[in-house]
Amino acid sequence: MTFSRTKFYLDKRRAKWSGVCAGIADYTGINVFWVRIAAVIATITFAFPWTLLAYWVAAKTFDPKPSELYGSIEDQQFWQGVRQSPRRTARDVKSRFREIDRRLADMELYYTSKNTTLSNEIESLR
Repeated sequence: MTFSRTKFYLDKRRAKWSGVCAGIADYTGINVFWVRIAAVIATITFAFPWTLLAYWVAAKTFDPKPSELYGSIEDQQFWQGVRQSPRRTARDVKSRFREIDRRLADMELYYTSKNTTLSNEIESLR
């Protein structure tokens, strides 16, 4: 079964009530403590009934996060980066591939050049 890594999920594992704040933290990559503090401040200061209503609706409509959604911490950080800024993530991946391609080209040039010492060593192994 395959799951969307760019979808919002409730994080029941780190949940205090329903996992909405933990899900927001997982989705954005922000520490769950700060998400909870922001939710409490928003509820107390200016949006008392609306934040509770939004929290309840989110808790009832969104699915819990599958346990096998991420394979590793690096995988989780990558997908959080994709959700935060897809263009930046694509640029970073392209940059990594360019660096790998450059390194492979350097290796290819070294091994295919007229390196007589290397050629003699290879011939002596035959």
